[in-house]
Amino acid sequence: MTSLGVVFRPHLPPERLRAYARLAQDTGLDELWLWEDCFLAGGVSAAAAALAWTERLRVGIGLLPVPLRNVAVTAMETAALHRMFPGRASVAVGHGVQDWTGQVGARAASPLTLLGEHLDALRALLRGERLTVQGRYVTLDGVALDWPPPHPAPVLAGATGPRTLRLSGAKADGTLLTSATSPDGVREARRLIEEGRAAAGRAEPHRVVVYLLAATGAGAAERVRADLAAEHAGPGAGVAGDAAAVAEAVRRPTGAGAVVLQPTSGEPDPEGFVRFAAEQVMPLVRR
Repeated sequence: MTSLGVVFRPHLPPERLRAYARLAQDTGLDELWLWEDCFLAGGVSAAAAALAWTERLRVGIGLLPVPLRNVAVTAMETAALHRMFPGRASVAVGHGVQDWTGQVGARAASPLTLLGEHLDALRALLRGERLTVQGRYVTLDGVALDWPPPHPAPVLAGATGPRTLRLSGAKADGTLLTSATSPDGVREARRLIEEGRAAAGRAEPHRVVVYLLAATGAGAAERVRADLAAEHAGPGAGVAGDAAAVAEAVRRPTGAGAVVLQPTSGEPDPEGFVRFAAEQVMPLVRR
């Protein structure tokens, strides 16, 4: 069964997160996903707060930009989330927006190399290994976590391009796809992920999480079109309409393990969007 969630956009002030997270849980949604966009809100602090304010809701960070984060810090914070909130935290890492990383002097000459090194080291540290690594970007000298997660802590990679999708299949435990991804794009992403998994000899499950841009009510189609145009999305991405239309988009056979409804940037009632997702869309998806 496909898991259903919603996005809390960091364009909203952080103080609104508590009510939003509580509402997502109380209305029965499975997941809440957060972004770490420069320079809006920190992903780890927001996720930790949302997890603490709820009891059963799964909370994902999608994603942490690796140019901004030393891998040891990413591992420490990820391990802490998994130890404090077992089974409820999901962390995705990725390239981030290159212009933003350039603004803070962290832009990598080879984003793909950096992401690959970060994924290898992060997953090993979370397994409790002691690492000595001298890579192009990741350097560790006898580093191990004092408090690694007691259970497996899957790491997802945010990916769009073919090389990153293959890398995610080879080195990550799951993949996060943006709302600019059409249904055909999701299926193609799955194919590329499987290529990477086969090349690396990976056989364990690989979870694919897809953001789906959605809107309902007055002006829904215009808001979706505007956001998709800003993201240079291809045809078929996003959905505007009533609960039946959104549920149909969620149920498309793309191979996604989780669909996370993303409100538009101009959503006039973010909390109302959560209620719409939980009370109107989810019953249609689950029937």
